[in-house]
Amino acid sequence: MTDKRGIHTPNRRTLLKGASAMAAFAALGRFPTPAIAQGAPLRVGFMLPYSGTYTKLGKFIDDAFRLYVEQKGGRLGGRNVEFVQVDDESEPAKATDNMNRLVSREKVDVVVGTVHSGVAMAMAKVARDTNSMLIIPNAGANAATGPMCAPNIWRTSFSNWQPGFPMGKVMYDAGHRNVMTITWRYAAGQEMVDAFKENFTKAGGKIVEELYLPFPQVEFQPLITQIATKKPDAVFSFFAGGGAVKFVKDYAAAGLKSSIPLYGTGFLTDGTLQAQGADAEGIKTTLHYADDLDNPANKAFLAAFKKKTGQDGDVYAVQGYDAAALLNIGLSAVGGDMAARDKMIAAMRAAKIDSPRGPISFSTAHNVVQNIYLREVKGGLNRYVSIAHAALADPARGCKLSS
Repeated sequence: MTDKRGIHTPNRRTLLKGASAMAAFAALGRFPTPAIAQGAPLRVGFMLPYSGTYTKLGKFIDDAFRLYVEQKGGRLGGRNVEFVQVDDESEPAKATDNMNRLVSREKVDVVVGTVHSGVAMAMAKVARDTNSMLIIPNAGANAATGPMCAPNIWRTSFSNWQPGFPMGKVMYDAGHRNVMTITWRYAAGQEMVDAFKENFTKAGGKIVEELYLPFPQVEFQPLITQIATKKPDAVFSFFAGGGAVKFVKDYAAAGLKSSIPLYGTGFLTDGTLQAQGADAEGIKTTLHYADDLDNPANKAFLAAFKKKTGQDGDVYAVQGYDAAALLNIGLSAVGGDMAARDKMIAAMRAAKIDSPRGPISFSTAHNVVQNIYLREVKGGLNRYVSIAHAALADPARGCKLSS
């Protein structure tokens, strides 16, 4: 219709038709949702250990994730980012309440966490129940991308099976036939030992005895005494953080370092070398990262992390960095619209990242497909020796996700 000034103005029917068309376009993803159009920030919830034995690990994941965001101008998928932090204290009993706080009260768009496998499993259950996006930047509990797998659950680190499995062949090929294992009695320790045993016994090796102590106890001496008494060819171990520091030092102090070679997954010496000092020299481990990986992405990452934090980056930092990279790929595919979940997940599943650890992709179960390296501690660094297993994908036993 036209007013007295000869200017066309829409009538009510026209306005309603226009509103319907806009709604239809928005539903098709051709226009951003109102929240995004208004510049609503992306809320990222960090549920990490900011205290206790895994404090440094959680801090490095946090720092590296933020570093990636800073390198993208403070945005992911075109959206400004704000962070909400919760200290999970590596305490499974508090995990459900902490996760619900982030999802229900803080209403974060995505949760990033955690380090402890027991905590991660409780987080995964809440994520499944609430359909919340969860990216695990460390905890390797096999079930998270096994029986508990879900379209909204991702892992940018490893399954507990991945770093332990290749070491079975490494140790057998080194001539060891009778081996003892030692770890904490909790999910991560048990699963890494089981993966090692699977490959070692398949090759023809024998496990003399499996030693355990409750997490996070560090009274290693009685168990080290048993190792000294039984005199195996070698020892396979899993410890991390402060526990790994004490175990390596206690093992050397008992005089076993030169007589019974100590091996482990890389967590034994990652983020711990400065405190372990000369006692760690010569220890061989398998992991998806080595300090001196000679690729451009690693060199650039280490320089940037050092500049930001004043500390040397490690595998935990790399995993946090890649968590941000994966999220950015998903968000960029949907213009920052977290509501476009199917398209976002499809982009994340197809992601190929030039990571500091080397090229990575993702399995149908949403776990990382990656190289596992053999490393040896030399001069205070976890130095690259060889690729123990190229592009290793976790078997994801029990996962029902389809490709």
